[in-house]
Amino acid sequence: MKKLVNDPKNVVDEAVAGFGAAHADIVRVSLDPVFIVRADAPVAGKVGIVSGGGSGHEPLHGGFVGFGMLDAAVPGAVFTSPTPDPILAATKAVDGGAGVLHIVKNYTGDVLNFETAADLAEADEIEVRTVIVNDDVAVKDSLYTAGRRGVAGTVLVEKIAGAAAARGDDLTAVATVAEKVIGQVRSMGVALTPCVVPHAGEPSFTLADDEIEIGIGIHGEPGRERIKLEPADAIVDRILGPILDDIPYASGDKVLLFVNGMGGTPQVELYIVFRRAAEVLAERGIEVTRTLVGNFTTSLEMQGMSITVLKLDDELTALWDAPVHTAALRWGK
Repeated sequence: MKKLVNDPKNVVDEAVAGFGAAHADIVRVSLDPVFIVRADAPVAGKVGIVSGGGSGHEPLHGGFVGFGMLDAAVPGAVFTSPTPDPILAATKAVDGGAGVLHIVKNYTGDVLNFETAADLAEADEIEVRTVIVNDDVAVKDSLYTAGRRGVAGTVLVEKIAGAAAARGDDLTAVATVAEKVIGQVRSMGVALTPCVVPHAGEPSFTLADDEIEIGIGIHGEPGRERIKLEPADAIVDRILGPILDDIPYASGDKVLLFVNGMGGTPQVELYIVFRRAAEVLAERGIEVTRTLVGNFTTSLEMQGMSITVLKLDDELTALWDAPVHTAALRWGK
């Protein structure tokens, strides 16, 4: 597998340095320890929002640092949780006196390391609240988690919580709205090909040319089943059904429909997926009132996609529509 890297050990540091240089109007970066922070952080009197996790899922999380979304992101090594030290440093860097919310995907390493960092921050008299994103309906437990995994729905949690913080909500209110999103968002994905972690140099799993993995995790964790390749509409039906049945979503609901690429799938295919997903929702009487399509929570160069559905109400819709200005998501400002 050919990759545009120098030394695999330096991938994250060099990528973060490049990200900081490319988006110096939005962020500044620290390389020791490694984290990305809003250029104007800390914002006095505003709840700070920190997220992070293993690298390889870009633009998650660094691409969402900026006005109206995250105040800081902490990238670990590829597919590996950051350690507590950079999480603590990022937490301190965004503390504007109103407390800090940690948004954590439900992977064991992430949960434990953010928990340790939160304890250390509390010892320094920074109030920290934590929410755990677990939107993946594919499997209850995996190699990386106890309970459901956190996947592309994390983007929606970060955007809506970020908007709540930007409008001046206090820490309890921001955490409450983040939990509301977590309670109403569900996702499931499919992989057509594996990805290659730079330091490994070989595919993280194997699929035959005519096979796909239903319910794959964003690190290549196994899903529900491995099947023969089907037409796009059949694949959408196969993964959207369990999503809609989980809460469950019902006729009359208004939703945000998010089709996310895993990194190696062309946009034209994502819109084919979106078309069918929207048809299925309409058949069930569910109204799509907000949309997002693109590569936002990736798995390096994996070919595949995930579908995320968020049940909306007036508050969540207004927070989604609120201005945002980050490297990867921007409108209204």
